[in-house]
Amino acid sequence: MKKSTIWIIATIMGLSFLGLLFLQLSYIEQMAKMKKEQFDESVNRSLYQASRNLEMNETMRYLEKDVKDTERRAYSQDSVMVDGLGTVKQSHQFAVAADDGTVYSSFELKTFAIKPANVSKAMILRTDKSSISEASKSLQEIVRNRYVYQKGLLDEVVYNILYTASDKPLKERVNFRLLDRDIKVELLNNGINIPYHFTVETSDGREVYRCPDYTDEGREHVYTQTLFSHDPSPKMGVVKIHFPDMSSYIFSSVRFMIPSMIFTIVLLITFVFTIVVIFRQKRYSEIKNDFINNMTHELKTPISSISLAAQMLNDESVDKSPQMMKHLGGIINDESKRLRFLVEKVLQMSMFDRKTASFKKKELDLNELLESIASTFSLRVEHTGGKIYTEIEAVDSAIYVDEVHFQNAITNLMDNAVKYRKPDEPLDLYIRTWNEKEHLCFSIRDTGLGIKKENVKKIFDKFYRVHTGNVHDVKGFGLGLAYVKKIINLHEGEIKCESELGKGTTFTITLPILREDTN
Repeated sequence: MKKSTIWIIATIMGLSFLGLLFLQLSYIEQMAKMKKEQFDESVNRSLYQASRNLEMNETMRYLEKDVKDTERRAYSQDSVMVDGLGTVKQSHQFAVAADDGTVYSSFELKTFAIKPANVSKAMILRTDKSSISEASKSLQEIVRNRYVYQKGLLDEVVYNILYTASDKPLKERVNFRLLDRDIKVELLNNGINIPYHFTVETSDGREVYRCPDYTDEGREHVYTQTLFSHDPSPKMGVVKIHFPDMSSYIFSSVRFMIPSMIFTIVLLITFVFTIVVIFRQKRYSEIKNDFINNMTHELKTPISSISLAAQMLNDESVDKSPQMMKHLGGIINDESKRLRFLVEKVLQMSMFDRKTASFKKKELDLNELLESIASTFSLRVEHTGGKIYTEIEAVDSAIYVDEVHFQNAITNLMDNAVKYRKPDEPLDLYIRTWNEKEHLCFSIRDTGLGIKKENVKKIFDKFYRVHTGNVHDVKGFGLGLAYVKKIINLHEGEIKCESELGKGTTFTITLPILREDTN
């Protein structure tokens, strides 16, 4: 499958997963918002009803008390006044008759207790029509006066509540235990059954009550309700309530969405991991193919040379002079060494992966080692028209390394500099050593082709080779720098690369200075 096709599929699948996750998050957010609004409305409704119950209870309490007191006073006054005026104890029989003389009903009018507010004297009814009319009017007057009197009593009670009850302090007007019970009942009626804490304050903010188990947890969301809202402002109260577990209560309604979100995230992570693995495997496959192509090309060259030399030795028509035999033997020997070196490189990297490499470390002088390697490479560099420059600045230059592997690592760096030089231009190499705190550092800088920035971080990967348009223009397996990095790391060192395309490359290696306890 082409890389572009994989990218298109990955993009579509990734956007689909992200869209699904976004929809789930939006749905959860909307559900939580709706639950919060319902919760706020329920709490406010519960607090309003609790405050209403509080005012009604106070009104009923004072109403009962004042009615009893007022009726007691009125009864005493009526008794005194009626006793002073006397009571009419006459009884009269009279009937209501039609014009033709038929009697439809008859009744007896007995004693009337006459109060000062009703009448000023006793009335005695006669049995004639005029007497019945006068008696009816008198009765209506009595009822009307009694109604006015009772209404006056009720107004007196109301005024007494308004001006007497509100004069008491808030803590005496409110039964806090009853208020707590009302709040709990109203919250249950509205479907809220979670712990809460509340306080009661005056209108100016002075706290007069706090529930026994009060805590500040959850005070970021406080609900308030005015008590005695129709009283004068200084006489009002405020109840404040908050819920420590409000967030848990609200999000409890959307918990069923959490597993689906987790599964979606897991699928998204798995998808991303799968795509990464696919691209990595594809890259490894490309690297492997390049490696096989390069290895085949590299191995075919010495094999062909050895095969040709062997054919010449077996060809009877070829002169077998000592010079010819020496030449053919040298070719076979050199190509065998080259073939063995190529195979050894592959075996070494395999051995390092299994961590079975063994070093024969000994104390060396880095300055001397670098000067020796530079002398060996001087002919190859001078052949390009360039030169090797050395700057030996390190004072403490002793290192504890495996001579063969460490020398091979430095040789690989210089060999790469020669391989990747600019065509038809001289190559200059700059070798420098210096001390930096507890470390010994050296660098190898060339004036070759350089490397693109996006390729610099990959050059130490095994089998990776910088693409130059022709995989066979520079011979190799892509193992050299991977081998160098492995050797430096196993010696507790660090290697860095800095390069600029067209200007050259610098490799900087940092090593620990030789210590007494090194073995």
